[in-house]
Amino acid sequence: MDELLSPPLEDIDHTRGERGAPLQLVMFGDFQCPFCLGAQSVLRRVRERLGDQLLFGFRHLPIPERHPLAPLAAEASEAAAAQGSFWEYHDALYANQPKLSRETMLEVARDLGLDVDRVTAEIESGAHRDRIARDIASAEASGATGTPTFFVNGKRFFGAYDAGSLVEALEA
Repeated sequence: MDELLSPPLEDIDHTRGERGAPLQLVMFGDFQCPFCLGAQSVLRRVRERLGDQLLFGFRHLPIPERHPLAPLAAEASEAAAAQGSFWEYHDALYANQPKLSRETMLEVARDLGLDVDRVTAEIESGAHRDRIARDIASAEASGATGTPTFFVNGKRFFGAYDAGSLVEALEA
């Protein structure tokens, strides 16, 4: 059963690497999910091994039933993205996941030198909810129901998400 990434990566997506890279890995993630946190070191190793051969993308799939702060964290990350700091915020939020709270989210923004008043205003106004809803709709269209869910070169990846397995699937 081939479940395809729908839609494929677009300019609106958060990506690391060159847009024309021959290999593509996309993760649907939730900032409060402990398995997503565990995947961060694996993803670092995959990116290190594949270098500029890999385009990595992140899409939001907050699961509020299990992770009540995940929607807020997604909104905060989009507010950081609006200030050009998505990946720095993404990495810092996962690093601070064990003590995740609204206060932690704002502290991370402050530590990164972001305009915290703007982040707060954008969260409170729901300025980025449509962007997150787009990622959730993509997850639903692609068959992703939990986090993390990975897509390798546009196809859903089933199996262990250790660095070796992901690199092998990407290079297959």
